[in-house]
Amino acid sequence: QVQLVESGGGLVQAGGSLRLSCAASGRTFNNYAMGWFRQAPGKEREFVAAISWTDDSPYYGDSAKGRFTIARDNAKNTVYLQMNSLKPEDTAVYYCAGGRAVTTFPREYAYWGQGTQVTVSS
Repeated sequence: QVQLVESGGGLVQAGGSLRLSCAASGRTFNNYAMGWFRQAPGKEREFVAAISWTDDSPYYGDSAKGRFTIARDNAKNTVYLQMNSLKPEDTAVYYCAGGRAVTTFPREYAYWGQGTQVTVSS
C-alpha cells in the first residue's frame, strides 16, 4: 500500500517562501512519479509540478514557473516543493500525488495525500 503525508504548510506574507514536504511509504515510493496539485475553494484541482523517479527535468504548471521548484530525495522517501515569491492567489490546499508517470491530470495519479493548507496574506 501507498501512504503520502504532506507537511510544511502554513501562513506566510506575500513575497515570502515555504517548503512543502511529502513523505511516502518507503517500499512503495520507489520508482513512482510524484506530483503536486492545489485546490482553492470553488475551483478545480490545479496542476502545480511533477517529477519522475529518474533525473529528468521537472514539469511545472504556468502558475509555478519561475517561482516554485520540485525536488525529491529518494533515499529519504520524500518529495519537496519549494515555493518562493508567494502571492495571495497561491492560497490553496496543496496535495502531493503518486503515479506511474508524470502527467498534469489528477485522474492519472493513483495515490494522494491528505493535503496541507497554504495561506498567503497580502
